[in-house]
Amino acid sequence: MTAVYIIDDEQSIATLVAYNFQRAGFEVAVASDGEEAYERVLNSPNEFDLLILDWMLPGMDGLEVCKRLRHRGVRTPIILLTARQEEVDLVLGLEVGADDYVTKPFSPRELVARAKAVLRRVETSPNVESSVDFGARDELEVSKIHLDTERHEVTAYGVVVDLTPREFELLRQLMEHKGRVLSRDQLLDRVWGYESATDTRIVDVHMSHLREKIERDPKNPVYLKTVRGIGYKFVEATD
Repeated sequence: MTAVYIIDDEQSIATLVAYNFQRAGFEVAVASDGEEAYERVLNSPNEFDLLILDWMLPGMDGLEVCKRLRHRGVRTPIILLTARQEEVDLVLGLEVGADDYVTKPFSPRELVARAKAVLRRVETSPNVESSVDFGARDELEVSKIHLDTERHEVTAYGVVVDLTPREFELLRQLMEHKGRVLSRDQLLDRVWGYESATDTRIVDVHMSHLREKIERDPKNPVYLKTVRGIGYKFVEATD
């Protein structure tokens, strides 16, 4: 049975989340203290298959728990629960190693669905880097952007760019479909494995971060274009 560890100091939320995961067939454990949860996971890294971690915990907050666990080499998937709405906060959560985030208020059914999507990625590929579906093309090059799937490397304007696995796969999808618009729902399905989701901002957050890394002027991108109300496309540029 898949084991999930729910760490949230709001008892009503923890109880609701635990109930929905139990109904979905998960084994559930609950904690309300970040430091306690950190020590338990650190000492028994294989006890849980997934962590549901609230950002605003007393003492050691969820962001610090996530950061420390990743620093110590714990790779258990983590979904952050957060009331923070600002893009910079969501990017920060992903940067410290969270696999996904869900903003409050949220649907417990959506949270379970997102958890299953994260676990599917882990099951099909134990190593995060190898979760990328390389497809038939080993290298893609458009103008000043070069993507090498075999090396898992991207260069922009001749400089190697450090991308996360999700950013790499997002860029690959857009480059492989150069000139075509991919909707946010399509990108959620192809990059994150979500069959459906009510919050597509995870795509926008990653796109913003990706632009910061490969565009010379992220506020006026020449490659990663927004198609208002639909999604994004990668276009060839002459700069």
